[in-house]
Amino acid sequence: MARYSAANAFDHSMPERTAVLLVQLGTPDAPETSAVRRYLREFLSDPRVVEIPRLVWALILNGIILNVRPARSAEKYATIWTDEGSPLAVHTANQARRLGQALEARGHSIEVAWAMRYGRPAISQVMREMRERNVTRLLVLPLYPQYAASTTATAFDAVFSELSGWRNQPELRTIRNFHDDGPYIEALARHVEAYWAREGKPDVLMMSFHGVPRRSLLLGDPYHCECLVTGRLLAERLQLAPEQFRVTFQSRFGKAEWLQPYTDRTLEELGAQKTGRVDVVCPGFVSDCLETLEEIAIEGRETFIAAGGSDYRYLGCVNDSAEFISALARLVERHVAGWPGTATEPACPHAALAKRRERAVALGAER
Repeated sequence: MARYSAANAFDHSMPERTAVLLVQLGTPDAPETSAVRRYLREFLSDPRVVEIPRLVWALILNGIILNVRPARSAEKYATIWTDEGSPLAVHTANQARRLGQALEARGHSIEVAWAMRYGRPAISQVMREMRERNVTRLLVLPLYPQYAASTTATAFDAVFSELSGWRNQPELRTIRNFHDDGPYIEALARHVEAYWAREGKPDVLMMSFHGVPRRSLLLGDPYHCECLVTGRLLAERLQLAPEQFRVTFQSRFGKAEWLQPYTDRTLEELGAQKTGRVDVVCPGFVSDCLETLEEIAIEGRETFIAAGGSDYRYLGCVNDSAEFISALARLVERHVAGWPGTATEPACPHAALAKRRERAVALGAER
């Protein structure tokens, strides 16, 4: 692949590279009103995120939401911000680094980068940096276990949009979802079991997924079904009876009906029933972020206790745990199979040609 240089020349001698691009939703640059406003403007302007007429939404977004919500959200971000920065960005960077190490240990020559759909580093920026390194084979892995148009599809949109302006495009593969992936379910289960081994089991395990408008389900979005599959598989792996777990949906916004049952209302019901202990895990999030650390760990506890509950535990996301990184590595391996630079295919083109000739000879002998 030709590479642009500062002098606008081309370098055709660079070796071709295989890469994985991890994509997360995004985060503000700082827990400040101005930074949150920039982030929300980009996020909420995406027509896949808010599916109402553009003119109507533009008036609501610019006239009300961006004047009110940024300050409130900035206060919430401040409660979870770390010395290293946004938890979501920190965890995603760690996942990319550890995944790269895991793939190398498995014999692959694959670079791993990460980007945010909204905010920084932007998908376009990271992809252009990949072009400079002569990445000719690219696997795009949105870090959303369950497919949704408002998350996975818009990540792919950004990738395709960037590539539309490239003269020499890379070979491209995408991972649509991994909601029922065995290693991912196992990573979730071991994460929960490790906590229970230390603290004992709860009366109820709540699995809280991010919500989307119910209209998306009626329009054909598979997200709701995939969340239920993840919940069922995790419950089966943990050997939970139906009365021992709940699958719920959080983070609803606006007056429209969203996927139910709602997490906050279910916590109110469990608290009112004097449920002894409720543990909450978020199988739709692979990294802790505002929706888990503030909405679930802080607001969820307040809701449960105020309703009459007594013992509430948030178990955290898998983040960069060894089990999750192993699950990601195995997922990537399946999707890059056959590409040069992977353990299943020699990196040297001459060796690859020799291997293909050997296969052809073997097939001819069999015939």
